[in-house]
Amino acid sequence: MAKIQFLQLPVPPPSYYAATGNVPLAAASLASCLESKEDPVLGIQPFVIPPEDTDSLGDKELIDRIAKEGPDFLGLSLYLWNTERSLYIAKEIKKRNPDTKILIGGPEVNDDNPYVLGEEGYDIAVSGEAEHSFRNLMRTILSGSSLEGLENVAYRKENGKLTSFGKQAQANFPLTDFPSPYTTGHLQVDPKRSTYLETVRGCKSQCTYCFYPKSSQNLRTLDIPETIRLISNLKEKGARELVFLDPTFNHRPGFENFLDAIALVNSDGQMSMFAELRSEGVTPKIATKLRKAGFTRVELGLQSVNEETLKRVKRYGSPHKVAEVAKMLAGEGMELLLDLIIGLPGDKPDDVERGIHFFLEHGLGEWVQAFPLSVLPGTAMRRDAEKEGLSFMSTPPYRIIQTPTFSPRDLTESLYFAEDLLERRLDEFPRPFLCAPESGKNDRMDLEFSSSGIRFFSSGLENAFAMAKEWSGSRHHSVWFHSENLGKDLSRILTFIEGRINSEPFSTIDFVIPLASVPKSKEVADLVSTLEAKRNSYLSRTLAHRGENLQHRLVFVIDGQKLELKNWRKNELDSASYLIYEKLPTSKIKSLDLSEESFYLVDGEEVDPKDFEFLKQNMDPETITFSSRKLEERWSMEVLGYGEL
Repeated sequence: MAKIQFLQLPVPPPSYYAATGNVPLAAASLASCLESKEDPVLGIQPFVIPPEDTDSLGDKELIDRIAKEGPDFLGLSLYLWNTERSLYIAKEIKKRNPDTKILIGGPEVNDDNPYVLGEEGYDIAVSGEAEHSFRNLMRTILSGSSLEGLENVAYRKENGKLTSFGKQAQANFPLTDFPSPYTTGHLQVDPKRSTYLETVRGCKSQCTYCFYPKSSQNLRTLDIPETIRLISNLKEKGARELVFLDPTFNHRPGFENFLDAIALVNSDGQMSMFAELRSEGVTPKIATKLRKAGFTRVELGLQSVNEETLKRVKRYGSPHKVAEVAKMLAGEGMELLLDLIIGLPGDKPDDVERGIHFFLEHGLGEWVQAFPLSVLPGTAMRRDAEKEGLSFMSTPPYRIIQTPTFSPRDLTESLYFAEDLLERRLDEFPRPFLCAPESGKNDRMDLEFSSSGIRFFSSGLENAFAMAKEWSGSRHHSVWFHSENLGKDLSRILTFIEGRINSEPFSTIDFVIPLASVPKSKEVADLVSTLEAKRNSYLSRTLAHRGENLQHRLVFVIDGQKLELKNWRKNELDSASYLIYEKLPTSKIKSLDLSEESFYLVDGEEVDPKDFEFLKQNMDPETITFSSRKLEERWSMEVLGYGEL
């Protein structure tokens, strides 16, 4: 019996305790479609690598695990946020186990994505909505037949070149053709995580920046009785929040009856729900039905306040209707996400300013999320990019760089201007992991430099230095360099930083240097340039416009008792390339100078409840972190709201 493993990697979160939101629905759906009761694909046994592992294992651990298990096939679900890491893992697995057939699919796998098609390490690519194509593909492989001409499939020939995709066939199969992965056991309900589900595939809208119109224009729904059976089953399994992935939730036929049916199964309010809506067609009656069904969060896309732009990108709609519906839903007690895209064709910087003012004038500013346009593969906007004069990144996140009406500077300044008006940061903050080592954890390593050599500590315990190069870290880990003379030890530190990144290029790593004295500007510049040279991933590019690096962070820790270090910090406040944390003993929390701009590492395992409350009430939450894991997790969940639900 052949074995196939499915791997769906998470969105890399901004901090150690932030939730990834990873629910491998796509991977689990493919596993389930092989086991349909009426017509199973024989000779293959599917497994899904659980999110508990994908969310915690570093690059080396994950590769070691898959290589050791040695599946006959490895299937990778590629999304904007995980494509580069997935393809890296594919190459490494192929080096270890050349006979493992590696298959890729997902929104990133398109005939107009030269980045993915130009990469190596995988054997077969499947485009489009995959269940039917995938079943046909696996049957063909298992029978030893030729893959030539298979719909939606490209494969690597013996000479290593990838063929063109077979005929591109849009999906038209009913959603009832295959069982839900929650019912087959390939996907578990975790009460601590959101539970993702689809009741509709396809989208009637034709927004040029969205992948869905190409993916499927036919609206196919899971009928109401079938959906209610599934929701009831999820509730019995302990689901607390349902996230509907339907591209436009309220476009399905019989929407009011659908909400009434959900309200019946959720009459006790045990589950909260989230979906994305189009404002058109939402009435006060529907808003009330949404509340009764259990919807506590809703996303509405304004995208632009310029109605000519909305026509140009085929979004259409009315900004005033969006505001009207937003206030209607807020009146029902729902939290909102209101989208504004920066850099759409036809928009100018003035339109972004008008859009923010529009939301503020309607009292909706607290829910706005403004973000730069991504020119995604598989979209009409990608197809017409040259004609529209759009310049964008060739690799994820495919961020817009320039348009005929937005210079690179305009794009960045529009984001900063929006933040000034909204009085908050719109991007995630790269929060470092500065907690003390703990036995049994592989999330921190320490290197101590002295005249007699380098000592290596892992999980707080000393190990042979030779083991440092082979050390496997968690998905997010920290590396501490303890040196009394940074200038003397700098070359060895730089060499070790490069080695650690090369060893685990897609793990999030905080490089931490407790300072004994003020560093020279060239020493800091050398550290920064080393990290900048490794800015080659989705996560490292996400905040490149700010000069920040979400993948690899540089952190200095100073002693607040040393005046020369505090003065140095004051002169470095504007730097975005690194962070400076002042160690703060718990006994000195109440004596903080609230007028002083600084980041603080609260040092100690226990904090007086009054002191914790003092920090909550008086400090910017992102400026406070803790050496205590218990306190850092509590702060992340209770104050920063990093919990899953």
